[in-house]
Amino acid sequence: MTVRTRVAPSPTGDPHLGTAYMALFNCAFAKKHGGQFVLRIEDTDQARSTTESEQVIFDALRWMGLEWDEGPDIGGPYGPYRQSDRLDHYTKHAAELVERGQAFHCFCSTARLAELRRAQQSAGETPRYDGHCLGMDESDKVRRVESGEAHVIRLRVPDDGECTFEDGLRGAITIPWQQVDMQVLVKSDGYPTYHLAVVVDDHQMDITHVLRGEEWISSVPKHVLLYQYFGWDMPSHYHLPLLRNSDQTKMSKRRNPTSINYYQRCGYLPEALLNYLALMGWSMPDEREIFGFDEMVEALDVDRMSTGAPVFDTEKLNWLNGQYIRGLSSSAFMDRVADWAINRARLEELVPLIQERTERFIDLLPQVDYLLGERAEITRASFVHKGLGESDCLRILDHVLRTLERTRVWQRDDLFEELKSLAEAMDVKFRDFLFPLFVAVSGREISLPLFDSMAFLGSDLTRTRIRTAIDALGGLSKKETRRLERAFQELDG
Repeated sequence: MTVRTRVAPSPTGDPHLGTAYMALFNCAFAKKHGGQFVLRIEDTDQARSTTESEQVIFDALRWMGLEWDEGPDIGGPYGPYRQSDRLDHYTKHAAELVERGQAFHCFCSTARLAELRRAQQSAGETPRYDGHCLGMDESDKVRRVESGEAHVIRLRVPDDGECTFEDGLRGAITIPWQQVDMQVLVKSDGYPTYHLAVVVDDHQMDITHVLRGEEWISSVPKHVLLYQYFGWDMPSHYHLPLLRNSDQTKMSKRRNPTSINYYQRCGYLPEALLNYLALMGWSMPDEREIFGFDEMVEALDVDRMSTGAPVFDTEKLNWLNGQYIRGLSSSAFMDRVADWAINRARLEELVPLIQERTERFIDLLPQVDYLLGERAEITRASFVHKGLGESDCLRILDHVLRTLERTRVWQRDDLFEELKSLAEAMDVKFRDFLFPLFVAVSGREISLPLFDSMAFLGSDLTRTRIRTAIDALGGLSKKETRRLERAFQELDG
């Protein structure tokens, strides 16, 4: 058997550290066994997927030194490697399931499903579909489908009993069928959900081993059913622990920088970041902490993979990155610095901002220090403003952060329009609205043009600075966060 692994990110935003974490272990596992590593793009969320995000994923993984043997950009014998190009496969297999009674059409409205969920939660039950459309007359179903009525296709799940499956890291796991929802397999727009697509794709691409995050453990019974219904062999599954914050919560962009691009822009070396991610889920036999990718491949043993909750500790990463930096020759150090800070592509972004404002080259660094280095330290005193109080600044920064987290196009003009609209919705003068943002982004009341600065810094670094600005103002309690979330939703609504 030829070992084949894959990673399948969604092109819906910044390339996530979690993608690199899973790609690292899948790539190393495949190479350890002389197999192939596949990159597949899960772009069935048409509202959020973009070709720009797809390219950023390619660039970020390659920057980290991770290369794939097959993928949408290089092709391969099992293509196409984008789910949006494989819709006929999912349609065909969904129809087979419906024909055999292993899946069914569901016409329930969003309102009905929401009410069902509320009732189940109130009763202390596990929220799951109640099978309302299972007993519907077949001729009625056909008539409604042919008339174009909105519907989805759901997986049929046993009423009782339990599902037991083997996890390569955790052993046998048992989940009662009563806890498994009748999963939507095909959405009303005709696109598959993850659960149908991942099973069809893994089978058709001959994937033999799946290394993925532990958040998917509860979904395995649905996948077991699909493999059984189709009569296919299921790949071996290994569920790695998720990266965690210091309080053991799942690492998320609301709490920590999660974009690979953030770490690249901050001057981390890719080999150091890759090394650190390896330590999150595995350890060398000799317990040493500094090792290269090839050394990891040579020593890789699933018995040394961890199932604990790894805390992503930035201080530890900084120490490790420092070890790598100090291990460079003087020549290599200069090359790395030049490539990071003053490469031509970066300069091209800066020139429009600084050329018209520069009389001597010595004037350059004071203008761009916050763009190429850390922002100056800020405190509560940094936000003193004649027209805004601390609560106003917190409200503005919170709402800006929520807006930026869903901003798909990170360009100057788009950022301007998004935040101008937000200021109007909040009924705050734009000049006052921008004040806490200037401080958050640059550490100053006045700097180079704000939206150009945000575009240059990138989405994750900008959001990180806004989050730390909120902390400098004393932070937000859970109660305040919920209140601001409701206020934002009202503006949005």
